[in-house]
Amino acid sequence: MDFPNIFKGDYRLLIIPPLVLILLSLYFIPQIKMGVDFQGGTLVTLNLKAAADATKLKADLASEGLEAEVRVYQTTSGYKAEIEVPQSPKLVEADRLKGDFNSRLADVSFLEVQALQNSSNTTKYLAEKAGLENVTDGIFALAGRSRSDFNITGTIEEQKAFTAAYNEVYGDYENSISGPIEKHLHYDSISVQTVSPLLSTQFIGKALWVVLGSAVLSIVFVFIFFRDPFPAAAVLCGAFSDVTIAMGAMGLFGIPFTLPSFAALLMLIGFSLDTDVLLTMRILKRRGDPREKAYHAMLTGLTMSVTAMVAFIALFLLAMLTHIPTYYEISAVALAGLVGDMFATWGIDAVLLLWHVEKINAAEKGVA
Repeated sequence: MDFPNIFKGDYRLLIIPPLVLILLSLYFIPQIKMGVDFQGGTLVTLNLKAAADATKLKADLASEGLEAEVRVYQTTSGYKAEIEVPQSPKLVEADRLKGDFNSRLADVSFLEVQALQNSSNTTKYLAEKAGLENVTDGIFALAGRSRSDFNITGTIEEQKAFTAAYNEVYGDYENSISGPIEKHLHYDSISVQTVSPLLSTQFIGKALWVVLGSAVLSIVFVFIFFRDPFPAAAVLCGAFSDVTIAMGAMGLFGIPFTLPSFAALLMLIGFSLDTDVLLTMRILKRRGDPREKAYHAMLTGLTMSVTAMVAFIALFLLAMLTHIPTYYEISAVALAGLVGDMFATWGIDAVLLLWHVEKINAAEKGVA
């Protein structure tokens, strides 16, 4: 049985379902949980010797002062536990102080040499040195140390003392995690992934630039290829809709925003570009009834989408069996985005292009 041509009749009504999905997605997007990659923090993965109750383990860790999200699951190789510890305010402050210290250090070192050569530079040197010492005192306070604990006679010793105190802050943080875990869990192996606040901020900045760059390149490519700004705008609208719907699913189903899920979102932009260019090529470059051309493009596009969905369903099932978070995040986001792409491409992009082409055709007939 042939798939009916949904573009017959008032095809403008097709825009309603994807718009509803987008509105619902905008509601759920603020509920997306940032993963360790973008939020910072520590993810501890353990191969357990025996089964453990996640709820009880979370309560036991909290009683030790360790607030964390705990997941326990069974794999083919035994039980595993994932303990996700949010970023420590102390580490955030320590990284801020480290950046401030490093930005001041070069100037103070230079002025120290200048002051030794010419006493007229002493006043400026002492003022800058006092600012550097205030930053060092800040890291001492976080580490529970004082300046008298170190033999500081110059800038080099100041730097060594700062580094030692900074390492102590991180050491205390690691001990606050490892201590409770050692007390309440028996495991064969352990893996620890820690992302500092500075690194997570860099991840977010890079991610924003990548998304912006991909969007701009997509628009430029389509505009150059079709010599018409309207298809470029329609393609951008389709890619935006895909990503929006996928992110809405992330918020709804609790899929964290991590590097794997971000990679899946980027992949969706590329897939959206494929289907949108296919549609635009068929409607603008081929002769015939625009609605028939859109219909045949949809049959090809749905075949592409279904094929991709089968592949990611297989990956999703594998993730359910193995409990590998990377597989789960990529496959779940990709599946949500592919469903969104079907609605966005054939409910928004196709509608916009058909309206655009039929308006042009009507104007040409009116002139003729």
